[in-house]
Amino acid sequence: MSKHIRISPEEAADRLAIRELIEAYAHSADRRDAKGQMSLFTGDTHFVVFMNAKDPKPSMDLHSRDALAPVFADLNKYDATTHFVGQSTIFTLAAGRATGEAYCLAHHVTVDGGKRRLMVASLRYLDTFVKADDDWLFAERLLYVDWVEERALS
Repeated sequence: MSKHIRISPEEAADRLAIRELIEAYAHSADRRDAKGQMSLFTGDTHFVVFMNAKDPKPSMDLHSRDALAPVFADLNKYDATTHFVGQSTIFTLAAGRATGEAYCLAHHVTVDGGKRRLMVASLRYLDTFVKADDDWLFAERLLYVDWVEERALS
């Protein structure tokens, strides 16, 4: 169990803002708001996807906010999604920079010929955040897919 120490109101506000950033990412994904999702990243962001968390070779390695557009637009192939954000941990926080980890269960519904299917993916994000003009943004986001389950929906 971690020790709780007193933190300043400024640090508490930063921690809350970072959590809200993580949640805004999931909200934008589920609303198919690719532009809104992209706005959560720095212009020179680094976004890396590991479709198999145990494989050190990434399946995608992007190096700008603009490069994210087709990735986020790809969510349009799903009839519905729900990204449920679980625990998030801030590892470091100082001088307008922070690092952390967030867990997410991503639910993706497809419809094909009247048949509905559900794919659930367990995701972990290792993040680097920066504060720019009083807003926290993702400077780097490493997405790890730990497991995937697929099944028919009634």
